[in-house]
Amino acid sequence: MKAIVYTQYGSPEVLELQNVEKPTPKDNEVRIRIRAAVVTPADCSFRRADPFMVRFVYGLFRPRNRILGVELSGEIEEIGREVKGFQAGDQVYGISPKSFGAHAEYVCLPETAPLAPKPANMTDEEAAGICDGALTSLVFLRDAAKIKSGQKVLVNGASGSVGAYAVQLAKYYGADVTGVCSAANVELVRSLGADRVIDYTQTDFTRTGETYDVIFDAVGKSSYSRCKDVLAPAGVYLSTVPSAGLMLSMLMTAIGGGKKAKFVTAGLKQNQQNLDFLRELAESGQLRPVIDRRYPLERIAEAHRYVETGRKKGNVVIAMD
Repeated sequence: MKAIVYTQYGSPEVLELQNVEKPTPKDNEVRIRIRAAVVTPADCSFRRADPFMVRFVYGLFRPRNRILGVELSGEIEEIGREVKGFQAGDQVYGISPKSFGAHAEYVCLPETAPLAPKPANMTDEEAAGICDGALTSLVFLRDAAKIKSGQKVLVNGASGSVGAYAVQLAKYYGADVTGVCSAANVELVRSLGADRVIDYTQTDFTRTGETYDVIFDAVGKSSYSRCKDVLAPAGVYLSTVPSAGLMLSMLMTAIGGGKKAKFVTAGLKQNQQNLDFLRELAESGQLRPVIDRRYPLERIAEAHRYVETGRKKGNVVIAMD
């Protein structure tokens, strides 16, 4: 099978298209023919080993998992003899947060992995895109912030892969939503349901006089210390980037009531139930994908370079066919 392999950390040029052995499912696994995958900022971070702590988890001197890619959509081609919940021919979407491997034509995953029937009204590319940002947003907003109807929520980076879905999910839960993005993306964010949109090049959202019950920094460009004055008395600040400053803020706000700073390892807290829930929203028209660009597998280095510009809107998808 074709796969994108990297054997050393570095620039996008370390990614090589190779023919590798097609995986064979174990008794408790399914083999998926991947139709679409996603390139995310996390993929770029793992490729560069930046921050350095990546090396302590995924390989000190060279990557332990030679094929990147977490989010995927495709068709189950073969199942192990102990698999009960899936069968060959099932159209599925999901993630491979522990072993990666989605930037290839095939991958084997345990039946218990975060894997579910894909939305019937979506292409594989669209379904893979939902796995990228919507799963992350769901865990941060529903589980970490415990979002409630009527709350005021601000999403910083509202046009990105996480932010675009955070706006939609916050509206689903009945929040009053403010999106922060550049001028070029104002109309996109408004179309996703934001009640108001702030162009960060013109206005600093921490100086408008507004306060929020939840501030979700979906791009890791702000900080708790900068945002705490515009949080409500029991407000929650969320960030997708686990910086040293955020960790310190989490420790300082962990005890007692009042304002909180929080980070969640969203990829490790996923399950089939979350995917089933997002499928229901997608099929009912309450969640729509936002795809910026599509690349074939052999142009994945170009996709990495584009993602690293920080200017993408929604998802950057790898189409296998």
